[in-house]
Amino acid sequence: MILEKEKVLVVVVGPTAVGKTDFCVELARALSTEIVYADSRQFFKEMQIGTARPTEDEMQEIPHHFVGHLSIEQEYSFGHYEKDTLQLLEQLFQKHKYVILSGGSGMYVDAICNGIDPMPTSDPKVREKLNTRYQQYGIQPLLEELEQKDPEYYNQVDRANYQRVIRALEVIEITGKKYSGQRSQYKADRPFKIVKVGLNRDRQELYDRINLRMDIMLNNGLLKEVESLFPHKEKNALQTVGYKEIFDFWDGKQDWNTTVELLKRNSRRYAKKQLSWFKRDSSTHWVHPSQLEDVINYINSLNL
Repeated sequence: MILEKEKVLVVVVGPTAVGKTDFCVELARALSTEIVYADSRQFFKEMQIGTARPTEDEMQEIPHHFVGHLSIEQEYSFGHYEKDTLQLLEQLFQKHKYVILSGGSGMYVDAICNGIDPMPTSDPKVREKLNTRYQQYGIQPLLEELEQKDPEYYNQVDRANYQRVIRALEVIEITGKKYSGQRSQYKADRPFKIVKVGLNRDRQELYDRINLRMDIMLNNGLLKEVESLFPHKEKNALQTVGYKEIFDFWDGKQDWNTTVELLKRNSRRYAKKQLSWFKRDSSTHWVHPSQLEDVINYINSLNL
């Protein structure tokens, strides 16, 4: 059995297309451990090509958890993820000193490292008012209000996720305080140590990888995958880069060339937003994905 003081969660974060999957597989091999995903885009089995899911060979060699384990038709909350992951980590730490958490979704990484903030319960009247505004005028007026009242959270939130935008505005109205300030104050105790490693590349190198990966996804059948999900296009999980642009194409809102450009541009913007989120944490040790040995030496140097 691994003693509590010896349990170490190695959190690997970084933007889309930086090379987290390959890096985590190599790190898991070196540490003789398993990988847990903190990426909400990876949860749903129907979203395979557009999320660059790890290959079957990669997942056979190194156990991957929370990858394709849900159907798009299932509801799965932020709270469910925290609860399920903590239970899984308890099991994994029975046999491993180290466990790797691969993070693409900043809020999900924070849920495991810091816990979910005990925010005020929903106010039905405030929520109804905000939902009515969304239904009548769309998300843009709500985004403008959020940018004015809490620019920090505005720069972090997935602006296509109207539920998170509405929740932030609801909390601001109930408490009279910025949502971002209330979120950053909370930190839960965890029965393991946490080491954070950030992966990054030169901006042009990263953007070239993003553009190339989108071309590969399209060649591998992304259009067909999105078409099969069209009946579920209003699902929150599908309001994300790589899917919503193609839904708009199917709806006749833009031509195909424009769609391809938007897929690449929005993916680059998503990467920029991810980096902004992860770089808030000064304890993260940033490296190029080629520096695996440096990371192993860094972990060993901490004498955990």
